[in-house]
Amino acid sequence: MSHKNFPMVSNVIFGRGSFNQLEDILAPKRINTQAPFIFLVDDVFKSNAWLTSRIPLAYDDKIIFISAKEEPKTDQVDTLVEDIILMTKERPSGIIGIGGGTVMDIAKAISIMLTNKGGSQDYQGWDLVKNNAVYHVGIPTISGTGSEVSRTAVLTGPHKKLGINSDFTPFDQVILDSELTKDVPKDQWFYTGMDCYIHCVESLEGTYINTFSETFGEMALKLCKEVFLEGNLREEEAQEKLMMASWHGGMSIVYSQVGVAHALSYGLSYLLGTKHGIGNCIVFDHLEEFYPEGVRVFKAMKEKHQIELPQGICADLSDRDFDVMIKIALSLDQLWENALGPDWKKIMTPQKIKSLYQKM
Repeated sequence: MSHKNFPMVSNVIFGRGSFNQLEDILAPKRINTQAPFIFLVDDVFKSNAWLTSRIPLAYDDKIIFISAKEEPKTDQVDTLVEDIILMTKERPSGIIGIGGGTVMDIAKAISIMLTNKGGSQDYQGWDLVKNNAVYHVGIPTISGTGSEVSRTAVLTGPHKKLGINSDFTPFDQVILDSELTKDVPKDQWFYTGMDCYIHCVESLEGTYINTFSETFGEMALKLCKEVFLEGNLREEEAQEKLMMASWHGGMSIVYSQVGVAHALSYGLSYLLGTKHGIGNCIVFDHLEEFYPEGVRVFKAMKEKHQIELPQGICADLSDRDFDVMIKIALSLDQLWENALGPDWKKIMTPQKIKSLYQKM
């Protein structure tokens, strides 16, 4: 048996205010004055001088604001890569993503595509990337996605939603500054936090479970319950615990996989453009059959924070629409095998998936 030798984030700094050390971190990585750093920043911060004024621009460095209203797409990545090539004299010294999971994934994908030929859709899958990525840094401003630590950049392409899952995807440097999450709206805080919670449930309940994944998954699950269920933490403490839950939740699937909720939410995202966090919540709410205890606790957390999930998002879909979502969901073999075992195709038929989507 051959064991996978996974790379991890090589440098990480944690602590409130650590964003202020970005200049010191980047300075030794600058190739020369002609090779800029490109800062990809969630456009929610466009008029937020508290954050943008602290971005250490020098020489030909650029800020590109990224909208997170839609899930990241392959053509969006390809356009940004082309724009960066045209606006820079030399290959960038580094790509720095500042934002949520969407910006994290785009930053990882761009850093790969600057050194690999073709379009980003060519690399959707496992271990397809050939060349090392440009130096890239992840600075999350919301906690839960685990994108800051994962080896995947999830993208929606013309034919599928699937990650660029490779040894070259993980960030070279991550800055975990929980102060950056202080203004996240409540609903978004919940949905993204539940992405982390669902990572843990799917990993811990999966057939791929092992001690590595179990250790991280159990810690992240404990932290999620402290933040969302017990609710007796100071605000700063809750922000720091959720940031570490996100990290551990992302680590929990390095040696395992996610499961039913993620597979079905990919279908929703591809057809309807449903954002990942809320999509996972909409799906997970109906998965008692597969994760009874996980769903029970999820519903308790949803009730505690008075979260109302959208209803009937699949009510007006045609049979063809359902077929598109079913095809996307069924293409994710590893997720289903982790959730249901090697005979998953006997359990999760197209008819079964359609019946689940019809509940949403």
